[in-house]
Amino acid sequence: MRQLFLALMVCPAMAVAEPVQIAGPDGPLEAELIHPAGAEHVVVVIPGSGPIDRDGNAPAIGLSTDVYRLLAEAMARQGIASLRIDKRGLHGSAAAIADPNDVTIDAYAQDARRWVARASGIARCVWLAGHSEGGLVSLVAAQDPPDSLCGLILLATPGRPVGQLMIEQFVANPANAPFMPDLRAVIADLEAGRTRAPETLPEVLQPLFTAGLQRYMIDLFSHDPAQIARAWRGPALIVHGEADIQVRETDARTLAAALPQASRLDLPAGTHTLKAKVAGRPFATYSDPALPLHPDLVPGIVQFIDASGAAE
Repeated sequence: MRQLFLALMVCPAMAVAEPVQIAGPDGPLEAELIHPAGAEHVVVVIPGSGPIDRDGNAPAIGLSTDVYRLLAEAMARQGIASLRIDKRGLHGSAAAIADPNDVTIDAYAQDARRWVARASGIARCVWLAGHSEGGLVSLVAAQDPPDSLCGLILLATPGRPVGQLMIEQFVANPANAPFMPDLRAVIADLEAGRTRAPETLPEVLQPLFTAGLQRYMIDLFSHDPAQIARAWRGPALIVHGEADIQVRETDARTLAAALPQASRLDLPAGTHTLKAKVAGRPFATYSDPALPLHPDLVPGIVQFIDASGAAE
């Protein structure tokens, strides 16, 4: 018993995760808070595109990573608090709007600013960590930064308009060649602000370009991440996985050119899900939540926050 007591004395208890809410457009927005005692920094984690939840999972599309939960728990062990949000209209934030497709990047950014305001009551320094599309949301939110926003952590974030990135992703798979002309045409229409009747597209493309998603894509494709990034003068960390098949090295370079003050964290063999690729299993990091985070990820983030936060 005495040995157990001593072990508890030298091993502090893990901070407990708890849901928190703020006001949304029609109902509450929800996030999960992990708040280590004495935390001076808090990271607001903004999910990537699609129906991804606060943990980094989207069962409806077969995505199971736990990446955001693993990140939050690892940061908590380093004394850093976190808020992992659910996007408006989805999961814990389902009541915030009636239609989860009735959104814009600016609306997501407005929610991000609200979460920064909420986080400012948790720790003195708030950081926005946006993954993939969430990085674009973070950049837009920083156009009108709350006073407590200390910096940006851009996790596998596009540096180019997403429509062009989407074409590149499809071109990379030779099996997509038969419907590439239709894909290019519908993306060109959306970039011009025009929708297409989904039934006029090849059957394989129709789930990607439903009427609701097209409305959102018109707004999404209109944003140039690098151009938006140039307005941010504060600390920034660009995190890029060298084995990322969705966001490329050219995206990290483009963001770095737009953010000359930024630090870079390159993850050798890192995938888009911020984990190390598994030999012979190209999609394992998208479907196996038991796989750990890339070993360089959390140390690199902690080093960045410690160095940048000390200058605030």
